Amino acid sequence: MDFHNFFLFVLTEFALSASPGPAVMLVVAYGITVGWRKAIFAILGILTANAIYFTISATGLGALIVASHTLFSVVKWLGVAYLAYLGLAAIFGRPSPITASKLDSRNASGWKIWFGGLTLQLANPKALIFFIAILPQFLNPAANVPLQMIWLAAGSIIPEFFILVGYAALAGKMQTVATRPSFVRITDRVAGSLMLAVAMIVAAIQQ
Repeated sequence: MDFHNFFLFVLTEFALSASPGPAVMLVVAYGITVGWRKAIFAILGILTANAIYFTISATGLGALIVASHTLFSVVKWLGVAYLAYLGLAAIFGRPSPITASKLDSRNASGWKIWFGGLTLQLANPKALIFFIAILPQFLNPAANVPLQMIWLAAGSIIPEFFILVGYAALAGKMQTVATRPSFVRITDRVAGSLMLAVAMIVAAIQQ
């Protein structure tokens, strides 16, 4: 694989992974409520969803979605609605995957946390648009596509894992003040506001 393309891909992936989105907010919520070690289960769920998206992109299903204006619009606006739901739920303190004040830390098994990360990332329009619209631009169809996908998967999953672990660790340090309802509510409102901002960004994306 061309090193220049790979380097650009890793930089793009790094910037997208570090920017606030549903995955980051979920990891932060779990980091605050159950600690960074348990939040790793959510990270593994998120990365499992990414692996599924890599498969979709590699098999050409992503290209089909991009090629269809109607299908692309449906996927985009469903994603916008989901992000708006997450944002409003967090702001008003309603149960949602990113509402820290409503997460039940007593019943937070590793399997349940992993599944929460998986389902949230599969419904994440930011991830979907990246894998079906941006990722294919880094592929050379004349070269070995499966080998390129392996390189790109490594360049995506490894940096994102460490970025999300970093967020989880920072959030985990706030566990000592997480028992204060006012602190958790502020966290929810900030997370909700960020989700609404991401929803507006996704809504502005043109095919």
